[in-house]
Amino acid sequence: MRNIWIIATREFRQYFISPVAYAVAAMIFLVLGVIFYSNLGASILNQYAPDGQAVLAPLATLLLFGVPAITMRLIADESRSGTIELLLTAPLRDAELVIGKWLGGMGFSLVILAGTWIFPIILNAITSPGIDQGPLVSSYLGMLLMIMAMVAIGVMASAFFANSIASYFTTLGILLLLWVISLPVQSGSGAASTVLSYLDFSGHFYNNAYAGVIDTRDIVYYVSLTALALFAGTRVVEARRWQ
Repeated sequence: MRNIWIIATREFRQYFISPVAYAVAAMIFLVLGVIFYSNLGASILNQYAPDGQAVLAPLATLLLFGVPAITMRLIADESRSGTIELLLTAPLRDAELVIGKWLGGMGFSLVILAGTWIFPIILNAITSPGIDQGPLVSSYLGMLLMIMAMVAIGVMASAFFANSIASYFTTLGILLLLWVISLPVQSGSGAASTVLSYLDFSGHFYNNAYAGVIDTRDIVYYVSLTALALFAGTRVVEARRWQ
């Protein structure tokens, strides 16, 4: 546990001296700020109550592109610089390395997620009696589960490469595939349609958590995907040890 904590804190601190991390955070907050301002202006002109979820739908999409940039260097940079060899010869388990990297990426991603609370807080302050808290809380819980899986997939992809760009596009490709995997069978039925619908990464968020529903099937899906990706990443690191 101590090794995991050391790696996680090291990676977390690295984000605050990384221009890429600041660029990702700035991109997310800039786009959300524009969307928030536009929705607030439209609600005033059309005289309807603004909705706190107006920024949550685009936030999920922004994370789809932002999280791969946050995770792309986690193990890939170690491979590129050669420090992965030092880590593999240290008294450190492969799983500890992968989980520590995952926790570091999770930490910075959650800092960004926590920062987006400023938008619903502002809306709650300027509306009476305030925005609906139920869907807002469930949406953020769903977003937390999504980020867990996204970062795990990013760590797994980063373990395959010594090039951060290759890691980024591999992570993005996997997430995009899972994001649209059920589109060909949305109007279909049968076993294939059921399986692909269950594998739909975005559907587990938008169909339930975003609508204010916490479904145990969504929790199981995201936690299972996280565990599977971390397991695969560990196996890749283990294979490097024996090369």
